Amino acid sequence: MYLAFIPSPSHGVLYLGPVPLRGYAFCIIIGVFVAVWLGNRRWIARGGTSGTVADIAVWAVPFGLVGGRLYHVITDYELYFGPGRDWVDSFKIWEGGLGIWGAIALGAVGAWIGCRRRGIPLPAWADAVAPGVALAQACGRWGNWFNQELYGRPTDVPWALKITSTADGRVPGLYHPTFLYESLWCVFVALLVIWADRRFRLGHGRVLALYVAAYCVGRAGTEYLRVDEAHHVLGLRLNEWTAIVVFVLAVVYMVVSARLRPGREEIVEPRAVAAGPDAPGEVVSGGADSGGASGTEAVAGEDAAGGEATRAGEGASEGDTADEAEKDTADEGAAGRGAEDEEAPAPSGSMADSGKPGTP
Repeated sequence: MYLAFIPSPSHGVLYLGPVPLRGYAFCIIIGVFVAVWLGNRRWIARGGTSGTVADIAVWAVPFGLVGGRLYHVITDYELYFGPGRDWVDSFKIWEGGLGIWGAIALGAVGAWIGCRRRGIPLPAWADAVAPGVALAQACGRWGNWFNQELYGRPTDVPWALKITSTADGRVPGLYHPTFLYESLWCVFVALLVIWADRRFRLGHGRVLALYVAAYCVGRAGTEYLRVDEAHHVLGLRLNEWTAIVVFVLAVVYMVVSARLRPGREEIVEPRAVAAGPDAPGEVVSGGADSGGASGTEAVAGEDAAGGEATRAGEGASEGDTADEAEKDTADEGAAGRGAEDEEAPAPSGSMADSGKPGTP
């Protein structure tokens, strides 16, 4: 009798009132929200605008889900196209079955489309969301717990996972909780990436490459413990080979990128920088003032009043200048006439003095 173990859920469906929600789908939804939330914070810290990460995620997430499902169906085709199988089940994504490699590959295509539409460099966006993607994987792995799938070898450790389902050939018992191992590893990867990014100011896609490389290390370990059916190549599971190849590619990219493009992008959202600050007179809050006029109208009215006052002042100044000029001209004329009177000698014996014509 085992005194300690991790119990499996009695059922894999959650009910939000009358609405049923698969636990697997619920974990994926939570993961997406966590990734977008953290990615948005990191994007703003890098100089981007709020909402950009979510806008691009609208493209990346659906592409990623399709890619993850395609990878799973292709690598485990016998589950859907073998004898006694129904190919329609390949579309039942809510029942589990996503391959992270396909999700990253096709999700990158969706992100590229979204970045192209926004005029944003894909590597910069990927660097911002990389830790969030790792946390999304940490959340998503709990969907395997709801489905009682992808567990490891039998074990008697205190944290063993108790499997009770007998569906698809499962044997009830205690197994390594590989879902928990990978979930904890993904949390560690997210923290590692955030620390390395702050410490070394990584850029140009190297944050994403570090996340991929670190994840591959942990994934190879959990794959080694798993006992579910898988294709083997040269004694290793297919996903182990994939992890090795992707790890090498990620490390090579980090080294080459650091030599060719050191440092970090100074501008991550060119359109936001080109737009510049808010235009003069624009009220960010968009609210109305106490008199009922909007902030923009109030600013416009102040500008108009200021303009009229300026024009009135200029007109008054011009009028004063004209009056002063006329006054100066009159003074000059009066002074000239006075000077002429002083210079002209007074006639002797004038008519004014005698009252009669003077004698020659």
